Amino acid sequence: MRRAPLRERTLVRTASLLATASLLHAAGAHAQQTDATGDDEVQLETVVVTATRLASPSYDTPASIDSVSGGELFGDRMGVNLSEALFNVPGLVARDRQNYAQDTQISIRGFGTRSAFGLRGVRLYVDGIPATQPDGQGQVSHFNLATAERVEILRGPFSALYGNSSGGVIQLFTSDGTETPSFSASSSVGSFNTSRSSVGTSGSVGPADYTLGYTHFETDGYRDHSEASRDGVNGKLNFKVGDAGKLTLLLNWFTTEADDPLGLTEEQVQADPSQATPQATQYDTRKSVDQTVGGAVYTHKLSDTQSLTLMGYYGTREVVQFLAIPQAPQNNPGHAGGVIDLATDFGGADARWSWQSELAGRPASLIVGFAWDTLAQQRTGYENYVGGTFGVRGDLRRNEDNDVNNFDQYLQASWDFTDRWTAMLGLRHSRIEFESDDHYIDADNPTANGDDSYRTDYSATTPVAGLMFRASPKAHFYASYGSGFETPTLAELAYRIDDGSGSNNTLRDSRSRNAEVGVKLRPTSWLRSEIALFQTNTEDELAVASNSGGRSTYTNIGKTRRRGMELSADARINRLLSAQLAYTWLDAEVRQDYLTCTGTPCTTPSTVVAAGNRIPGIAENVVSAQLRFGAEAGVYGTLDARHVGSVEVNDTNAATPTDAYEVVDLSAGWRWNFERWTLRTFARVDNLFDENYIGSVIVNDGNSRFYEPAPDRSYMGGIAIDFKS
Repeated sequence: MRRAPLRERTLVRTASLLATASLLHAAGAHAQQTDATGDDEVQLETVVVTATRLASPSYDTPASIDSVSGGELFGDRMGVNLSEALFNVPGLVARDRQNYAQDTQISIRGFGTRSAFGLRGVRLYVDGIPATQPDGQGQVSHFNLATAERVEILRGPFSALYGNSSGGVIQLFTSDGTETPSFSASSSVGSFNTSRSSVGTSGSVGPADYTLGYTHFETDGYRDHSEASRDGVNGKLNFKVGDAGKLTLLLNWFTTEADDPLGLTEEQVQADPSQATPQATQYDTRKSVDQTVGGAVYTHKLSDTQSLTLMGYYGTREVVQFLAIPQAPQNNPGHAGGVIDLATDFGGADARWSWQSELAGRPASLIVGFAWDTLAQQRTGYENYVGGTFGVRGDLRRNEDNDVNNFDQYLQASWDFTDRWTAMLGLRHSRIEFESDDHYIDADNPTANGDDSYRTDYSATTPVAGLMFRASPKAHFYASYGSGFETPTLAELAYRIDDGSGSNNTLRDSRSRNAEVGVKLRPTSWLRSEIALFQTNTEDELAVASNSGGRSTYTNIGKTRRRGMELSADARINRLLSAQLAYTWLDAEVRQDYLTCTGTPCTTPSTVVAAGNRIPGIAENVVSAQLRFGAEAGVYGTLDARHVGSVEVNDTNAATPTDAYEVVDLSAGWRWNFERWTLRTFARVDNLFDENYIGSVIVNDGNSRFYEPAPDRSYMGGIAIDFKS
């Protein structure tokens, strides 16, 4: 792949090293100052997380959990994609694809990189409402960052407590209403005719508090044929119910229209990384989404030790997507066409009883609950041409109703059985049922297009256990182990490997065994650090069997392994300066040979994927560093630097991998505080040294269009106003 000139790469690497060196140097200076003066007033806030369903300091939880505040998510950024702010979370990679027809590419500890549709292997939630559907496929495009209080990221074995996932859990929490009514407005403009406007209000009225926000975003895109627009509303209303109850009502609405520039071949990237592939314009590839979700959460304190939480939600999602599938493959009578039209109703409920008291005179807790989720989807497919005109809806080629339901029961307990030791146990049983009723049948030629209806189900019991040893107030050690599983999604079940009519309902669910050990350090009040070692062994992992003619098919493969190390450090160096450092080493490889196909039909797989091959889409090394300067008023600034290692793009590791790259971003602003007003202006430069690099990849693309280039140096500026009445 084309790389930036050596001089620029050297500057970037130097800047990255300087950022890290500054952190270490400043930390040393701070330590000397503290030792000399005894002044330890500057300190980090205690991070309280709820990823294990009971609020507790992350320092006392035997799992890898990070929390990113709403200010970091929205702040001096465009505030549209999670990828803008999560790069300082070790073990997590969130890539902006520069393609709003596809969701942000997110992986945790190497799970999720193979997904061609939405997010896989990671459970997603907004205020407790699942953003992952029962089949395991999820989306984050409706996450409203303007109203977010924080995002929590749970990694490792304890993600099994949430069911059908193996990599981890990402949860967004909307801010509660403020005591004093307030109003906020912000606007940002940037390169590629990009703009974002947000307005919001928050406050309290009697026994209720509220938060409501609206965001509009639009861009012409860095690449040709990548224009997009988004609108979203997110609201939260809390009521006190008597002396012991609380009712929360939630509403999220999201709509988007986006062109799809598709991926590029290596030759196309070298010629012009900002171009769209010719097929994108020929077929006018694009996607539209309309989604509305509403929910309610009721919490009732039954006694001093017991509480009950009930959650229910319902939503609709409509998706229309035009694909670049040539006319010839669609001549197959069993082909589903080049236009996807999905109308989905989904909903569910979660109920849990919680107990917090003492066992044998020591603090203990117990949670028992169940979760039920359902999805009813009408899926139709159409030809993407009429006569000689492409990119338009043609004849019907697919018509089916799909239903997916899961019913899970879960239990988790913790016990501080001594002053220094805590044990945590969990168990979840899941059952997911799939049913598809085919309404597109050729009675005259059932061999070519018969009744493709099917029913199948998957079930698993996933235990997890963790142990924490508080060696001292400055060091906590922990270990955890658990099992996990992933079912195929509706999209992965959609097509048979042999290109025949019907579904691939012979796919099995994959099973994983996850182990983790770590240490959490708080050597001073202004510095915290964590180190985790982990390994996940998976059997029957779902992988691409073939990818050709616009159709991906999937198969189960033998054994894979992901092992690695995560390191993070967070320092409040002094009143004006803070720093973060995150490093991930991840060795993800195939552990057993398997066969795949290079085209369709795939009647006899013959291409060997050898043991020892790297799993595609995963960088072995990722480093990020951040320095922040500023106080509550006046000038402030942020320097971000990150290194991402090379990435394989297909299972055989035969195509050219992406080059490693280093990128530096710089932002600065000024904050004015008045009696009732706060005014903030800011400017930002991303990719400061104009590095040429591949930001994300389309794993196993059948046309070798693997590469999604990142933008050149880009600029953004904005203004934000907050008013309290």
